[in-house]
Amino acid sequence: MAKDLKIKVCGMKFTQNREQVEALDVDLLGYIFYGPSKRFVGDSPDAGLFQSTKPKVGVFVNENAFEILGLAKNLGFDYVQLHGKENPKTCGILQDQDLHVLKAFPMDEEFNFAATTAFEESVDYFLFDTKTKQHGGSGKKFNWQLLENYKGETPFFLSGGIGSDDAAEIKELNHPMLAGVDLNSGFEDEPGLKNIEKLEKFIHQLKK
Repeated sequence: MAKDLKIKVCGMKFTQNREQVEALDVDLLGYIFYGPSKRFVGDSPDAGLFQSTKPKVGVFVNENAFEILGLAKNLGFDYVQLHGKENPKTCGILQDQDLHVLKAFPMDEEFNFAATTAFEESVDYFLFDTKTKQHGGSGKKFNWQLLENYKGETPFFLSGGIGSDDAAEIKELNHPMLAGVDLNSGFEDEPGLKNIEKLEKFIHQLKK
């Protein structure tokens, strides 16, 4: 049911804004550690940015597993989200260190869900996102009807261009493995600065 979906807000960049988001009915907060992203936390982020009581997700693209483990330990991450060409072995190394692993897959009309099979034993969730050159954050949706072709047993997060008016459509998806939604650019006033009113509206409509 939609009211049971996990809500992840990704691209947290500002401490005060993070505190406002954290006060909402959200489950996970995402922090991007990928330099080319407009939502990159920066080389010297404010320490308060990570002082969240909600579970934290570190987002990486083709980063070394041991670098990820070091950051996860120092910053108290509970989850890692991998958006590059990471293999099942890398995912397994992270999972063996008690991290929950989300593996992102870029979606377009040509995507073959068989690509997810090798990861079934080494991740906790898949994340299906719109295919872009930027590894996410495009603000564009993919064709959600493609999800009907996913027959795997690993739960997944829906990502890519979700906006404040999409709650009703998400509730109609009714896919048995849909575990959560990943909210980002569709709820921003500028990259990394989340619009609290839009988030509140969406969460209310999704949960009611």
